[in-house]
Amino acid sequence: MNKSTIYIGADHAGWEMKSHLEEYLKNKGYSVIDMGNKDLVEDDDYPDFGYAVAKRVVTDTDSKGIVICGSAQGVCIVANKVKGVRAATAFNKNVATTSRTDDDSNILCLPGLHLSQTDALEIAETWLETNFSGEQRHVRRLEKVSEIENQEFKS
Repeated sequence: MNKSTIYIGADHAGWEMKSHLEEYLKNKGYSVIDMGNKDLVEDDDYPDFGYAVAKRVVTDTDSKGIVICGSAQGVCIVANKVKGVRAATAFNKNVATTSRTDDDSNILCLPGLHLSQTDALEIAETWLETNFSGEQRHVRRLEKVSEIENQEFKS
């Protein structure tokens, strides 16, 4: 797989993990762009960083993103609000793999309070090295996701 640009962001609960992951990925040859928080700020808000990464990933279509908060759920929710994002939470390598092969996820969401640094590095590397399968059933499902994303809902 080519070494695409990785946009990375985390709130206070994922800040330490982000720092380790950023250094690790740079040593692996990836171009890593830190979307914040640059410093540990205990009362920062995960939507700021999840949104910043998501916007960059959809405008730089050859890139991927990694976002980290305490549970991974908050950053995943906010990232998926951005049209074109397919953010997936992964807590082990198998989930990371299927999020790429089956769902062509473009943002990985990690739980900073529930993974070891080692596990996070292995999950991220697995996710980055796994390609979308392109199988027709997965293509069909992603087309349905796009159709849903483009619908206007009226209450």
